[in-house]
Amino acid sequence: MENKERALKLATEAGHILLENGAEISRVEDTIQHIATAYEVEDESFYVLSNGIIATGKHYASAEFIPIKGTQLSRIVEVNQLSREVSSGTVTLDELESRLKAIRQSPSKPWWEIVLGTALGVSSFSILFGGSFIDAGVTFVIGILLGLFMTFVGSRTTRIFGNLLGGLFGGLLCITAIRLGCGEHLPNMIIGTIIALVPGVPFTNGMRDMANEDYLSGTTRLLDAFLVFLCIALGMALAFLVDGAFHGGMMQLGEPVADAVTRIWYVQLPAAFIGTVGFAVLFGTPRRYYLACGFTGMVGWAVYVVFAWYTGLLSVAGAAFFGALAVALTSDLLAVVRRCPTTVFLICGIIPLVPGGGIFWTAYYLVSNHLRMAATTGFTAIKVTIAIAGAIVIAASLYNLTRRTKKQ
Repeated sequence: MENKERALKLATEAGHILLENGAEISRVEDTIQHIATAYEVEDESFYVLSNGIIATGKHYASAEFIPIKGTQLSRIVEVNQLSREVSSGTVTLDELESRLKAIRQSPSKPWWEIVLGTALGVSSFSILFGGSFIDAGVTFVIGILLGLFMTFVGSRTTRIFGNLLGGLFGGLLCITAIRLGCGEHLPNMIIGTIIALVPGVPFTNGMRDMANEDYLSGTTRLLDAFLVFLCIALGMALAFLVDGAFHGGMMQLGEPVADAVTRIWYVQLPAAFIGTVGFAVLFGTPRRYYLACGFTGMVGWAVYVVFAWYTGLLSVAGAAFFGALAVALTSDLLAVVRRCPTTVFLICGIIPLVPGGGIFWTAYYLVSNHLRMAATTGFTAIKVTIAIAGAIVIAASLYNLTRRTKKQ
């Protein structure tokens, strides 16, 4: 009886590690169930929320609050592999306890790698959103400064306030660079910069939770993502207001433009690949999956570019839908081939499609009192977001249907 209680406690501990590092609810529940079943725990019951786990057994009960401390996809991968070994019957309870402890204490990415990933991400994404090579070079330097700021300052505050400060700091750096004659396209530089702050984990997992009919957790995570988006936009808007206060008026921007040289496909696709790898670093992905993550992001962006730019067959939202669908299906395929959670590839690969431009222009038009333009760009961003969400839900539903069919 004591061993079964201990097994249930360790199963809950595995779920704890998964949940606090950004795993989707269904994976947490499946992992706890597999571990409990492997050690013949009877009458167990689990209820997992976005920030808590309730577990009960015949002689055991626990309920704990689990805040998300920061995404470390490497820990999700390790717990997933451990769960497979437990299910095969090759892991004792003592080994399970020691390995879970080692996973929990495993170090995060070194600060220099996070800073480099930020720099690569923002410089590559400035190209994706229409910036020039000069803009990319300037945003690479800005990315280094932003990475240092978020690592040593932003991470010491709450997530909400930290992202507001990040939006303000990144916006001021881009505006200052333009004031000093560095860079060519301010909007594209800012869009690339703020993408580093985008809440890809709660947004993606919220959609997957919805697909798994876990509406409460899905709604909670999407609300969290929305608040982060709002804080990023607010911080960026404050950057324009602060700059305007020092220069006698807010900087006026023209219509969005795209650099003709970097818009070519053989520039865009490598930029998507490198930018996605940069975000794989930020999300704590194991290094052995960097190339697969980059490939996933590149596939989704290629589909988007074909439909939105070169053929003009679809609107921006329609192209985003098929791009996100390509990312989701590629992620499912790689998850099977690499024996790794789909989450690892999906969260990283979906980032190029996030409507960073919509966030920037909506916030800018609001603070510059162009309310009609703000409404137009904001509505477009919402349509793109819904399209991406719909693609993720459809792909997750197809994946779940395939799994159920195989089990039957």
